[in-house]
Amino acid sequence: MMDARNKSPTAGEISPLLPRAAAEPLTFDGTVGLFTPPSAGTQASNLAVLFASPWGLEEMCTRKFWRIISENLADRGIASLRFDYPGTGDALDEVDFQAGLSVWSDSLASASAHLKALSGCERIVVVSQGLGAIVATRAAEAIEALDAIVYMAPVVSGRLHLRELAVWSKVVDENLGLTDGQYNKTGVSIASLAMPGEIAEEVRNVNLLGVDRPPAGRVLVIGRADHPADMEFVARLRALGADVDEQAFEGYDKLVSNPVIVKLPLTVADNLTDWIAALPSEPASPTSRLPVPPAPLTGDGFAETPTRFGTNGRLSGVLCEPLHGRSGATVLFLTSAYDRHAGWGRATVALARALARSGIPSLRFDTANVGDSPPVPGRPDQVLYHSDQNADVSEAIDFLETRRLMPVVTAGRCSGAFLGFRASLVEPRIAGNVSVNPAVFRWRPGRSVEDMIVNGARSLRDYRKRALRAETFRRIIRGEVKVVTAARNIAKGIGNQAKGKVLHAFRSFLPEGRAIYGAFRTLHHRGIPVSLIYSENDLGLEQYDFYFGHDGSGLVRFPNVTPQIIPNADHNLTPEHARKVYLETLRKMAFRFPLEEDAYSKTRDSAAAE
Repeated sequence: MMDARNKSPTAGEISPLLPRAAAEPLTFDGTVGLFTPPSAGTQASNLAVLFASPWGLEEMCTRKFWRIISENLADRGIASLRFDYPGTGDALDEVDFQAGLSVWSDSLASASAHLKALSGCERIVVVSQGLGAIVATRAAEAIEALDAIVYMAPVVSGRLHLRELAVWSKVVDENLGLTDGQYNKTGVSIASLAMPGEIAEEVRNVNLLGVDRPPAGRVLVIGRADHPADMEFVARLRALGADVDEQAFEGYDKLVSNPVIVKLPLTVADNLTDWIAALPSEPASPTSRLPVPPAPLTGDGFAETPTRFGTNGRLSGVLCEPLHGRSGATVLFLTSAYDRHAGWGRATVALARALARSGIPSLRFDTANVGDSPPVPGRPDQVLYHSDQNADVSEAIDFLETRRLMPVVTAGRCSGAFLGFRASLVEPRIAGNVSVNPAVFRWRPGRSVEDMIVNGARSLRDYRKRALRAETFRRIIRGEVKVVTAARNIAKGIGNQAKGKVLHAFRSFLPEGRAIYGAFRTLHHRGIPVSLIYSENDLGLEQYDFYFGHDGSGLVRFPNVTPQIIPNADHNLTPEHARKVYLETLRKMAFRFPLEEDAYSKTRDSAAAE
């Protein structure tokens, strides 16, 4: 009898007993796409939807939101395709951008052809957001059978958008605690993502108010009340003869501010789905197309294959394998907070490919209800720091086991570090763990995740460090620092510090202390090596210092644990030297587990036979 975990999912299949399948992955033109077919039991439409994504932090924040929209459409019988522009997300990096914006607009047109082939649709609706509005408008003429375009919070003036990005980028970097010398001041960048210079230069000269023909006969603009340009764009399209509808983008700011604390505007998703479903369409001819395994994307020393796995194919990820011989354990990357599996600033993509060049395979994936992986019925919506995520880790290891890619070591940052550490306690197949900036080692029952993330104070070390900067005084004078909030957090930190000194002598007897020391003892007795990496002044150091001392002297009884503190680094390991430390630690951990001489060839042979 076939195990449900290894069952090939039926596209779009939903069952009361099974979670929804993740989107079907495909590769084309050096990038990765995610195709969502009509849900089982629905009447398939001859209309399909192609997504033109925003760029940068906005794309990271909307990843889960767009998955939800695609699932809503599937439940109405409408297929859809999402994909990464060349050089972004999981796409290959070696891209010639001399053609400028056409590189992205051409990829959108190419994606439309793949959508038609996959869905059998006769008409296409493009849903764009942010910078995707410019990409979609540029590509409109090249998209065959384009029926309508949706503009969500469109970038109307490219020049104004790049100015806003510069301000937004500075706010993000300051919140991360980066020094002035660590800011990326070259070109257009945000959240460790850099826009290709040729594209930035062309975007700077685009203004959609100057279009001289409607990009499609039907248009929906989901605008922001505080952006007059959105309404000016509506007026311009109507003047050109387009049939234009309007909707309000309520909750836009809470959607795009930070992927950790995103508030999803589900009403906007429902209204958009209703508008598309109401477009004139015909039932599509029944198709019996089966999912086709995607071809690997090959780069410098690596081959990457987007995949879905787990019960009913519910988890979405990318397997990265070395091209020239395997020489270490497989690294299982666990996502941080609600970031997509590509990682903050595509850091996980870069790490995976660098590891592959060293012979180390890896799997990066979204846990349930994060990014591209649908939720599991019956689980809480708030999945961070919840023991249910251990099942996602186990199913990822199941997948790697079927590919003969054992042993496995886990790696993650922040909540991903917590998950890797806790999963190591209950999953016997985990051989080692690398944890970067874990906020805690044990989640206190009843603690609010939102309170920790949104209302959590910086460490006192961080406040002291910032107070010595001249830029801090300039920001206070300009009114950019919430002095009252900072003072309240400092007072709270001092209070906690004083309280901690009293409790320190009894830490081994406290419920939290017993649980934390017990966890470390368990890993020690099992011989599981653990590498702990902290950024200087990271908030997670408060718990680490309390139980083990800032110098790590309390770890002497746990020789399996190797601590390291990186100077001049932020929580996200933005500086290059910090990421190099992480990469080297991963290499050392993977190389602790030598393979049999023919293990790699067996793995490749089994993969080729599937």
